[in-house]
Amino acid sequence: MSTDGTDESSWELDPEDESGAVIAAVGRQLKMWREASGLDRSKFGERMGYGANLIYKIERGARIPRPEFLDKADEVLGACGKIAAMKEDIQRARYPKKVRDLAKLESQAVEIGSYDNVAVAGLLQTEEYTRALYGVRRPAYSEDETERLVAARVARQEILRRHPAPLLTVVQEEAVLRRPIGGKMVLRRQLEHLLEVGQSRSVEIQVMPTAVDEHAGLAGSLKVMRLKDGTTVGHNEVQLVSRLITEPKEVQILDMRYGMIRAQALTPRASLTFIEKVLGET
Repeated sequence: MSTDGTDESSWELDPEDESGAVIAAVGRQLKMWREASGLDRSKFGERMGYGANLIYKIERGARIPRPEFLDKADEVLGACGKIAAMKEDIQRARYPKKVRDLAKLESQAVEIGSYDNVAVAGLLQTEEYTRALYGVRRPAYSEDETERLVAARVARQEILRRHPAPLLTVVQEEAVLRRPIGGKMVLRRQLEHLLEVGQSRSVEIQVMPTAVDEHAGLAGSLKVMRLKDGTTVGHNEVQLVSRLITEPKEVQILDMRYGMIRAQALTPRASLTFIEKVLGET
């Protein structure tokens, strides 16, 4: 493990996220346990396998400890499970607020419809595609922030393995399937993943060919979710804005547009054939 404080066993913390209070409390508890054990940060870091600088940042609430860090600290400090028990609190606070909010809605959905015209839909991305996608963002994310965001997106995909899983319908622009984010091999594996997940009975993937002359989605990407309680909500993310849409009239418009987009795109079966063709050309 690294001892220079750059190890990936923690994440950078957004100071404007309300989860900061939870992270700060965990940091204080760790500091109290360390001091009660008579260890300074350097000695504690040596036993943990991390640098004193990282220990300092975690204790003051500037970094979010990973679950394995808390397990190790519990062992080193002889906390008998009291430190490890804080993993549950960390789990709720580890992801950015907007990601937690979106993940919560997706977990309550029985049907999710997503039209994506810039990148592969988040719920269908491979981990390396996601990492490459965050890698080209500007201004650039730090390595820790990139890992935090990648982990958050991958975690959202757990709903696809739920029983019963929500029905996920996705419309992808042809251009997205041809854009080599991360390089050709990353794209190839992403296309192969789409072909694999597209065989699932709970996932329908459609392609919007560039050559179509009628397109109801020119206003941009959108997401429509039907929740267990019968309500329908929309979600839109563009540039620096991530917005939940609950106003009935606006949701109705998004729902109508998404229905038209699906009708204008290739059928799911024809779309998988199209993706195979693109894969063969990549």
